Amino acid sequence: MPLDIVPFYAALLGLVYLALSLRAIRARRSARKAIGPLGDDALDRRVRAHANFAEYAPLVLLLLAFAELRELPEMLVHLGCALLLVGRCLHAWGLSQVPENFRYRVYGMYGTFLALVVAATLLLASYAVG
Repeated sequence: MPLDIVPFYAALLGLVYLALSLRAIRARRSARKAIGPLGDDALDRRVRAHANFAEYAPLVLLLLAFAELRELPEMLVHLGCALLLVGRCLHAWGLSQVPENFRYRVYGMYGTFLALVVAATLLLASYAVG
């Protein structure tokens, strides 16, 4: 039972993470701030967008990989992965804008939380039915 779905999305999310990392590094260099307190709203937002991505994406990807390994419906695994990808991109975009576009940030969190709920529910349901 190889993983065919989640690694593809993980690779895409890895590229998003790289882009967020490079944006944060460039902003730090530009502001000449290697480590906090930063005191620059644009820099703070880029650093938080990067960190927030790192906080959510790995756990949800892991749950989705477990769901795929348990051979749960492919369509639902794709749905969870797509929600995570779109959610993390929207959240990062909304959070990193000055002034903040709160709508994108909120929609991004909805997508991320929905992906987490889909993955966790699929896994728990798979144990309930055996």
